[in-house]
Amino acid sequence: MAQALLTAVFIGLTGLVGTTVLGLRGTDISRHISFGIFSTLITLLAHSMMMFYLIGKGKAVKDAMAEHSVAGDYYRRIAIARKPVFSIGTLAMAVTMVAAIMGASVDTGVLPPMVHAMIAYGAIACNLAAAKIEVAALIQSSRIVDEVNQQIGS
Repeated sequence: MAQALLTAVFIGLTGLVGTTVLGLRGTDISRHISFGIFSTLITLLAHSMMMFYLIGKGKAVKDAMAEHSVAGDYYRRIAIARKPVFSIGTLAMAVTMVAAIMGASVDTGVLPPMVHAMIAYGAIACNLAAAKIEVAALIQSSRIVDEVNQQIGS
């Protein structure tokens, strides 16, 4: 499941970069708009599903610890590992949505393209940061789950 989530995050990120390239060219605006909408939706889905996955991992660890009377700070450690994902993931989703919504303002002539472009660059940066933190959280949570499994197996 973690691999599928990371794949979705990177597909969304790649789509945002591709959308930016299309926008900078300015030759095929309809494709820029289509790619932008699709990439935004994939990005929002990927980050929100990542958050739910990490919540589920934490619950699974907590339940396994209670069911098998495992002592330790595993649940606290997994909560610490997933905590930054919620803040940066939410920020990445918000900036991505703002960039997409502002794109409509550019299309109608209400907003200059440079404003939309700067926010889009910010969205890409936020999504890169979110991806880095999500990878770290997934690695850490997998290690914790392995430790709990070893305690249960002993």
